[in-house]
Amino acid sequence: MSLADELLADLEDGDGPDEPYLDSSLLPDVEKKSTLLPMEEEIKITSIRQIAKLRDSESLKKIMLQIESCSTRIRKAEEIIGPVESDPEYQLIVEANNLAVDIDNEIAVIHRFVRDKYSKRFPELESLVVGPLEYVMTVKELGNDLDKAKNNEALQQILTQATIMVVSVTASTTQGSLLSDQEKDDIFEACDMAIELNNFKLKIYEYVESRMAFIAPNLSIIVGASTAAKIMGVAGGLTKLSKMPASSILVLGSQKRTLSGFSQVTMLPHTGFIYYSEIVQDTPPDLRRKAARLVATKCTLAARTDACHVSTDGHIGQQFRDEIEKKLDKLQEPPPVKFVKPLPKPIDASRKKRGGKRVRKMKERYAMTEFRKQANRLNFADIEDDAYQDDLGYSRGTIGKTGTGRIRLPQIDEKTKVRISKTLQKNLQKQQQVWGGSTTVKKQVSGTASSVAFTPLQGLEIVNPQAAEKKVNEANAKYFSNTAGFLKLQK
Repeated sequence: MSLADELLADLEDGDGPDEPYLDSSLLPDVEKKSTLLPMEEEIKITSIRQIAKLRDSESLKKIMLQIESCSTRIRKAEEIIGPVESDPEYQLIVEANNLAVDIDNEIAVIHRFVRDKYSKRFPELESLVVGPLEYVMTVKELGNDLDKAKNNEALQQILTQATIMVVSVTASTTQGSLLSDQEKDDIFEACDMAIELNNFKLKIYEYVESRMAFIAPNLSIIVGASTAAKIMGVAGGLTKLSKMPASSILVLGSQKRTLSGFSQVTMLPHTGFIYYSEIVQDTPPDLRRKAARLVATKCTLAARTDACHVSTDGHIGQQFRDEIEKKLDKLQEPPPVKFVKPLPKPIDASRKKRGGKRVRKMKERYAMTEFRKQANRLNFADIEDDAYQDDLGYSRGTIGKTGTGRIRLPQIDEKTKVRISKTLQKNLQKQQQVWGGSTTVKKQVSGTASSVAFTPLQGLEIVNPQAAEKKVNEANAKYFSNTAGFLKLQK
């Protein structure tokens, strides 16, 4: 919507219900023709002075003259007697703050005018340069010649290098047409007015900051002169500010923005002038809300001190600021390093734990036996004999290949022996017990036995008469002992 359309909408909204209703059928023919004229006819605004009236207003001239006259005087805080609001210079400060707000609104109106007029030449510039004052100053610098965007020192003071690069690239491909001399003069007039109003606003801020040192010295030391002036202007004076709680001072100057269709992630609710003060913005982003609450609490005490005309030199405000900085430094300190504290040496001697001994014994009981170890071993470069013809490739390892050749060797390691109960041991001892005591029958040698034997091949031969009995005992021990197993199973 252009500026003319918005003005027409305002005119249409201004028609009140008190106007009499006129029926067109009762009017004469001449009046009918006049009422049937299109009301949406575009009003062409050629000069910025038709809509921006603040620059030529008497209030602006009056306040600026008073600021120039008062800025030359040097006043002290001891000169203020009674409430601060009754001082004439304080009234001038309040009016100057209100005028600064009006100047911002006027610059926004001028920005819209320049944007509508300059869109004929460079329509893409509106989306590239968002700030009103930056847009106006960029238009004043470019004009009809868009090639000035390249290597322009004046633009480097207004815009960043990245923005200048985007503007120069977009200007080379824009579809806009050249402006006429009259259009260019109207646009430059509006740009000059916006720059002049901005200079007035800077003078107002400079004056307010210089005068806040004797009106509210303690408050100015904490948040700065400009922020203190804004807080006092919104609160309605120093006396009213001193009566407000810290929670209300924290939200002074907060604006509720309704961005329909846009993300609200970047919005910061309940953030006013104090949140955007220098002392709060210097803290890390995650601590700014806590710092703003801390500053608002001290601002309440400082405002009450200034309202009572105590501490005109601002030493109480300096104490409050030192406390704030000390607490903020404490919040930004890294957490202390946690050292691992070793346990003290136990006084009592270490006792034997039953659980460890039990576990060791259990492992010894279920450990791998020597018989199983020999079954898993293989000799290097040794051809294995198949144990069974039906199961080719089966091997017993080194079982029966060492020592006497017996499969079951006597147990050497006492820990790997199979544990048997005491009852079984008693039964085995009873079976092995010989009743009637020892006998000498078997020890005696037969009278017919001789160590000389006659053989058909060699004749006389010396032999052991007990050799046959020894073989019988070995056979009994091999096949009929208590520990012998089955040598062959028939299927």
